[in-house]
Amino acid sequence: MQAELIVDARNAVGESPVWVAEENALYWVDIPNGGLQRWSADTGHVHAWKTPEMLACIARHSRGGWVAGMESGFFHLHPHSDGSLDSERLASVEHGRKDMRLNDGRCDRQGRFWAGSMVLNMGLSAPEGRLYRYGAGQSGVIEAQLDGFIVPNGLGFSPDGKTMYLSDSHPDVQLIWAFDYDTETGTPSNRRVFVDMNHFPGRPDGAAVDAEGFYWICANDAGLIHRFAPDGRLDFSLAVPVKKPTMCAFGGTRMDTLFVTSIRPGDDHDSQSLAGGVFALNPNVKGLPEPLFDDSL
Repeated sequence: MQAELIVDARNAVGESPVWVAEENALYWVDIPNGGLQRWSADTGHVHAWKTPEMLACIARHSRGGWVAGMESGFFHLHPHSDGSLDSERLASVEHGRKDMRLNDGRCDRQGRFWAGSMVLNMGLSAPEGRLYRYGAGQSGVIEAQLDGFIVPNGLGFSPDGKTMYLSDSHPDVQLIWAFDYDTETGTPSNRRVFVDMNHFPGRPDGAAVDAEGFYWICANDAGLIHRFAPDGRLDFSLAVPVKKPTMCAFGGTRMDTLFVTSIRPGDDHDSQSLAGGVFALNPNVKGLPEPLFDDSL
C-alpha cells in the first residue's frame, strides 16, 4: 500500500496527529521546535504556531482550542489565524529531575487527558518517567498513575474505553501493555504484556485504535506501522518511506485515512529526503474520532 506524502514538514520530531472533522484538517506537533501545525485537506495550506515550551501532545478542548502536554505541565492553547497563539498554564508537573518533559498523550473515551513523562536524553536509560492523569474538574489535579518508564508511549483506549494500552519505546524495554480501565474513575489495573515488540521489527512509538478495536503502533526505526488484534496477534504491517514513523491517527471525511507523522534525524538527510514528513495511507479500515477534553471531570 503506497503512502502519500501530504506535507514535507521536515519536523525534527513530528507527533500527536489529530483530525478535526469540521475543519477537514489535520493538526500535529513538532516537539523540540515547540510547534503546533495544521494542514487543510481542502487547500493543502499549512499553518504553524510557536509555543513557549517544547510541545509533546495535544487533544481538543471542549471549550475550544487545545489541551496540551508540554515540558513543565499542562496548558490550554488557543491558536489564531494571524499566527498568534494564547497559552494558559492549567497545571504544573513536578518532574523527578530537571531534564524532563512530557511525551505521548491523549484523552480517554470519557475526556480525561493523559500524558507520560521522560528524561530528555534517552541514552541515560533513566526510568524516571511517569504516566499522569489530568482532571481539571478537580481543581487542576495532576495524578501520577504509573511510574518506572524510560519513554512512555503508545497510549490508546479500546472503542468501549475499558482497555488502556501503553508502551515503553526505549530499546531496553520495547513492550506494549494492556490494562483493565475503570471508565468511571479513570483508573488502570491488571497490567499485562499485550505485545513484546522485541519479536517484531521496530520500537513501539505512537499509536491509534480503530473502530474494530485493533491497535496500530508506529514501529520506529523500521519504517512500519503494525496492526495488532485485541488478542495481541499481528494482523498486518504497512510501510512508510521513512525509518522513523512516530504516531498514527485516523481521519478524513470517512475516517478511513491513516495519517502518520515522523522524525527527521539530524545525520541522515541524504538517504531519507522525506523524513520528518506527514504521510497518508488508505488501509480500508475506519477509525474513531478523538474525544474532546472534558474539563468537568
